[in-house]
Amino acid sequence: MEVNWNAIGQLIQDRATGVGLQIVGALVLYMVGRWLISLVVGAVQRVLRKQHIEPTVMRFAGNTLAVTLNVTLVVAILGYFGVQTTTFAALIAAAGLAIGTAWAGLLANFAAGAFLLVLRPFKVGDFISAGGITGTVHEIGLFATTFDTPDNVRTVIGNNKFFSDPIQNFAANPYHRVELTAQISGAADPKLAIERLKTRRVAVANVAETPAPDVTILTFTPFGPVLAVRPYCHNDHYWQVYFDSNLAIREVLGDSAFPGPAYPLAMAEPRQMAATQS
Repeated sequence: MEVNWNAIGQLIQDRATGVGLQIVGALVLYMVGRWLISLVVGAVQRVLRKQHIEPTVMRFAGNTLAVTLNVTLVVAILGYFGVQTTTFAALIAAAGLAIGTAWAGLLANFAAGAFLLVLRPFKVGDFISAGGITGTVHEIGLFATTFDTPDNVRTVIGNNKFFSDPIQNFAANPYHRVELTAQISGAADPKLAIERLKTRRVAVANVAETPAPDVTILTFTPFGPVLAVRPYCHNDHYWQVYFDSNLAIREVLGDSAFPGPAYPLAMAEPRQMAATQS
């Protein structure tokens, strides 16, 4: 039986031409698809930028959209080559389930990060106490949030930790109360001490006029009354007002009009304020 080499050669040529055209078509589809994806992602980010959305949210939305569109492009190219995309989608779903089971904790942090970006209980630059850490928020990531603590230590916490503990945002309100206490002798006149402390607080810089500082008797001890001294100030001046008020208490209660323990024996733990890390 004679072999028709011409027919075989023509068949190979036709098949090669068809495969070559498919490859060229796939390359064109890929390049056009990538170009369209970059246009769509860029347009979405420009819209979010005009709405003054936080940069972290813009990056999250842009990356999520880009990944989704790229997966869609790959599936479309495989379909162009005749690959059963339903089987491919099933494989992706199975792989996603396996990865999700193995990375349950990581995905919990991812979900918590998405909620942090949507609910926004704090933002970058806020001074907060959350997850057992107090410090300034340096970055809000998809899986973890980075802090700079008051002693300048970079600390990273998984986002899921925030939703199991209270979140205190000291930067949310424009001013805060500085809480101090001062022990005076039982033989001293508490009214005179209160009057002089109220007068002396005028000399402390950056103490807010409204609301007015609170100076009153907090409690009693065997040594005598304990005064509560509570000036208010802007977050930026918290530590300056805190230390200057301590000095004012010592100056007022240190003269001869107040015998006995004329210095603050009991000092309340200072509250951490925003934008005053040290």
